[in-house]
Amino acid sequence: MKLQQLRYLVEIERQSLNVSAAAEALFTSQPGVSKQIRLLEEELGVTIFERSGKRLTHITAPGRIVLDIANRILRETQNLTRVGQDFTAESNGTLSIATTHTQARYTLPPVIQRFLHRHPAIRLHLQQGSPAQIAQWLLDGKADLGIATETLDQHAELLTLPCYQWSHLVVAPKDHPLIAQGAPTLATLAAYPLITYDATFTGRSHIDRAFERQGLQPNVMLTAIDSDVIKTYVSLGLGLGIIAEMAFDPLRDDALAALPASHLFEANTTRLGFRRDVWLRGFEYDFIELLAPQLTKRVVAAALKGGGLDAGL
Repeated sequence: MKLQQLRYLVEIERQSLNVSAAAEALFTSQPGVSKQIRLLEEELGVTIFERSGKRLTHITAPGRIVLDIANRILRETQNLTRVGQDFTAESNGTLSIATTHTQARYTLPPVIQRFLHRHPAIRLHLQQGSPAQIAQWLLDGKADLGIATETLDQHAELLTLPCYQWSHLVVAPKDHPLIAQGAPTLATLAAYPLITYDATFTGRSHIDRAFERQGLQPNVMLTAIDSDVIKTYVSLGLGLGIIAEMAFDPLRDDALAALPASHLFEANTTRLGFRRDVWLRGFEYDFIELLAPQLTKRVVAAALKGGGLDAGL
């Protein structure tokens, strides 16, 4: 049995049982992958994949067990590499962070600036996506740390830790009649066209629930995943914007005025997530603490051991 055979297995599943796609992803040949899978099945004495001709159709019951074990072995192999790197090349490495546009644009710049000042030799890879994409990148090992407000805590394989809470703001052109009225109500907002986030981004579920609870139907005429896009269309007078509070800068957004909306919508919690079975390197602990000072190495390590956040406080 070879580790490469296990990598072939895992990639075939990742590519929806498409052997050609798996071979392409692993920079090898399709016949070579097929041969190695056959050899592994012969060695184990079980059929891992059912076949129709040359095409794999589904994973067998024993194959599911083999694949689960293969995934664990490959992750532990990666952990062994990370342990070695942590002790022999402490100041070198790559940190891959997956997050949403709002976090990447407004929350992370000062954190990353401080992190790179402390760890100048670390190569940082920042990838942006939806919360669902972020969770999948973490599960697939394509990102080390994920930061988002939604979805991450819905996966048992991920450990998610609360970083901070934030509220929404209502933004409008400075000459909009709503500005003179002070704190808005949901009924007032429902009377205007609204511009806010896509359904799966940046606390949108809290916005929808607030209107639903009061039996109101908001006129959401435009949605986006990018706070800057929302503010652009608000400045054109196309509607009122509902955005995350960290996405508004009075100096930069000088054509707009903001009204607090914490009395209208539930507070949102931004979470940091990573695989429960991963070995965190020293610089990853540093990044986490820079992002959320309460998440010290001791607190995170306690959470990883199953003690929960309270055990480390």
